[in-house]
Amino acid sequence: MTTKSTHDSPILVTGAAGDLGAIGRNLTTMLIAKGHKVRALVRREDERAEVLRQLGAEVVQGDLTDLESMHRAIAGVKRIYFGMSISPTYLEATINTAAVAKHHGVEAFVNMSQMTVTQMSITETTDSPQHKLHWLAEQALNWSGLPVVTVRPTVFLEGFFLRLAAAGVRDNDELALPLGNGRTSPVSAVDVARAVAEILDNPAPHIGQVYNLTGFESADLDQYARVFSEALGRTIHYRDVPLSAWTDTLRGFGVPAHLVNHLAVMAELHVQGRYDRMTDDLFKLTGKTPTSLYDFVKLHAAEFTRSEATALGAVRS
Repeated sequence: MTTKSTHDSPILVTGAAGDLGAIGRNLTTMLIAKGHKVRALVRREDERAEVLRQLGAEVVQGDLTDLESMHRAIAGVKRIYFGMSISPTYLEATINTAAVAKHHGVEAFVNMSQMTVTQMSITETTDSPQHKLHWLAEQALNWSGLPVVTVRPTVFLEGFFLRLAAAGVRDNDELALPLGNGRTSPVSAVDVARAVAEILDNPAPHIGQVYNLTGFESADLDQYARVFSEALGRTIHYRDVPLSAWTDTLRGFGVPAHLVNHLAVMAELHVQGRYDRMTDDLFKLTGKTPTSLYDFVKLHAAEFTRSEATALGAVRS
């Protein structure tokens, strides 16, 4: 059985206006390239929404926790990608979206979860409230009777290295992260979007499946520092920073407490080796090898390189 006959119905992509490390915008582009109509859900009308329209998407403004918004977004839709950034309202948003999706009789609901959930159960959790919300959301979707496909990536290369480590590499030639000697297998959000696009293009064979997506390799931060050195042509060192100082810095930048707590737990789990995992699920879905850190760093080299303008600004400050 194939469900490719529903090209005339739009596919709903939530979080479509996300920026760094987000899946939604990449997924929107990929689905349109495959000939699908895409309905892109955004929280606000801004330049990112306009870019989605220029790509060919139908843009709908709304809130995942708002019932009326989700009826507008889901009416006439057959397939849904559900992804949401780290938030205390994550569980509410999941159930609200799922309830409306079931009301409208969707044929596929692709849920973006986290691989940590693989190691959780009714008796085992972590100290991260977000991890607990993801686990509960998966339980609720299983109970819902919806045609669910669950995707569980490890941490993203984009968030891991661009958002959290780029400044240290650029300004001090160091990966400054509180990850101890733990090994980890970050995966590119672009690769994850490619896997989701394959699922949504023909979801029937995937209904009820769980896909655990890992990156090109699992290695410690000393190894990743060597990869940075090779890709950038200068020596990059790994510095294991104290977790408390790292989280204090995040709070100083105004990062919400819920996100800080989640990142702190993720760091502790990395130290414990909980992200030292490898699967071939990404290759099975896409037929492509995951993006290597070397290729990722070469692609984003400007983000890791201190320009004359950056250096002059630092002197003036």
